[in-house]
Amino acid sequence: MTASGKAPLSALFWAFTRVGLLGFGGGPSMIPLVQQEVVKRHAWLSDEEFADILAIGNTLPGPIATKMPGYIGYRVAGTLGCLVAVTAVILPMIVAMIALLTAFSRYRDMAWIRGMGQAVVPVVMVMMGQLTLDFWHKSRLALGWIASLALAATSGVLIYYIGIHPGLIIGALLATALLCPTRRRKEAAQ
Repeated sequence: MTASGKAPLSALFWAFTRVGLLGFGGGPSMIPLVQQEVVKRHAWLSDEEFADILAIGNTLPGPIATKMPGYIGYRVAGTLGCLVAVTAVILPMIVAMIALLTAFSRYRDMAWIRGMGQAVVPVVMVMMGQLTLDFWHKSRLALGWIASLALAATSGVLIYYIGIHPGLIIGALLATALLCPTRRRKEAAQ
């Protein structure tokens, strides 16, 4: 963060342009890239702040690929930062979509075109695995491994077997955290 407390708009633009250029696979695959830029590279947010933004972003409607840059841009550089971050992340996608769909429609029967999409999948899998391990570590430190494992297992069952939308589960957990005071809050009040 700069001395004035705001991120430079040019740095914000290039950070989210990189995310837009390298975020193959859509919004979920962009999450580790956003974390790399805003937490590790520029230190505009802490890991905890990023996790909170991700959790809240998943409860809101719309694509995470624009919600996160919009809020992060607003948080680190105000309204103009929001506009810059969203523009920077979608501009490469728009240009790439036009170029790639034009090429795909012309060369769709070629094996190397089909292989391009298939080759990206393992890379995205590794990125999502790294993000999962990072969140597991943070959750384990905050809640303990038993509570973290129980929440992960329960969430998995609710999402994959019962079919409940992940946003509803995250919303319920946020509401529970707000409505049920924890021991720390009780200790702080005393």
